[in-house]
Amino acid sequence: MARASEGNEQLLCSFCGKSQRQVKKLIAGPGVYICDECIDLCNEIIDEELTAPAQLDLDNLPRPRDIYSVLNDYVVSQEESKRALSVAVYNHYKRVQMGQEEGDVELQKSNILLLGPTGCGKTLLAQTLARFLQVPFAIADATSLTEAGYVGEDVENIILSLLQNADYDVEKCQRGIVYIDEIDKIARKGDNPSITRDVSGEGVQQALLKIIEGTTASVPPKGGRKHPQQEFLQVDTTNILFVCGGAFVGLDDIIRRRIGVKGMGFGADIRRKDERSMSDLLHEVQTEDLLKFGLIPEFVGRLPVIATLEELDEAALVRILKEPKNALTRQYQKLFEMEGVHLRFTDGALSAIAREALKRKSGARGLRAIMENIMLDVMYDIPSQPNIKEVLISEEVVTNKEQPIILFQKAAETA
Repeated sequence: MARASEGNEQLLCSFCGKSQRQVKKLIAGPGVYICDECIDLCNEIIDEELTAPAQLDLDNLPRPRDIYSVLNDYVVSQEESKRALSVAVYNHYKRVQMGQEEGDVELQKSNILLLGPTGCGKTLLAQTLARFLQVPFAIADATSLTEAGYVGEDVENIILSLLQNADYDVEKCQRGIVYIDEIDKIARKGDNPSITRDVSGEGVQQALLKIIEGTTASVPPKGGRKHPQQEFLQVDTTNILFVCGGAFVGLDDIIRRRIGVKGMGFGADIRRKDERSMSDLLHEVQTEDLLKFGLIPEFVGRLPVIATLEELDEAALVRILKEPKNALTRQYQKLFEMEGVHLRFTDGALSAIAREALKRKSGARGLRAIMENIMLDVMYDIPSQPNIKEVLISEEVVTNKEQPIILFQKAAETA
């Protein structure tokens, strides 16, 4: 408590004990005093508490419509996949909630398999889900994984990444989401199992089985290879949601062979190979097609929810450029706004950028590289020219590599 020193009326802070001479300000209350330094410390503590991400409230889970609405803000098109993901994620966390309540019926985990060409939004869907639900999220590349004992990453390193993103909070980690990309690259080579070891193919599928289904993984806290003398963190993967994605190039041919009518003679049903798009065929995928592609039955069985993403056309790419909350055009406009410059894109320019992305066959992933190339020169010059008012990107800027149209402020405005 604050008290007067002997021989004078010097007051002390009730919290840190410093005298009023040692601090800038001492504020009096009913029988207590607090200094400006303790007030600053209290403000920092309050700010940390308010800015800390809230944990997922299982009692007030967002409904599938709410999840879909958020996905819709960031991912253009892919309506069927967004609906399937919304339901699967809702059911998964209801299952987690039921596990806490120890119900009579045991619900199996609804892990998700995303099929679709590169750059169509598979990773973005998983990232947006994790950000909205405020749960830890980790991305793994299946091509870098190998069986335990071989050179490469163990499958348990996936859980380590998730644990690191959860700030080593094991309980929080056990409710996270893991996205495994390029899952089609670990398909078994051919329909028949090989006598030789397939270190990065079937062997990785076998290694992933237990972790995806639910097991207690022993994770080295600092990563790296495991050692007998090392202490491990025990992470239960039962309630971790796994989302696997891949382009599955060639799967459409397997489906086409299955659904195609074979025949000979004048009455045969002859169909051209390019009659149906890859996206249309992937919508008709069945378990037997994935098995023929090279996924083992046990692995397919642990991915009960299959969602197919559409190949993006020009119209969809134009929407991606301008509609999502974090659309590329909005990002560049924000950068220019910081320099006091208004940036505009014509509809022709956006269509030309979309057509260029289609030529490169990179989907939405290639849009940023194209935009960076277009905007490089003008972004280089603008900080050195404070009198620029507006920049217009037209179709000619994209197609003919012309310079953007730049409007300058009048002398009276700059005076």
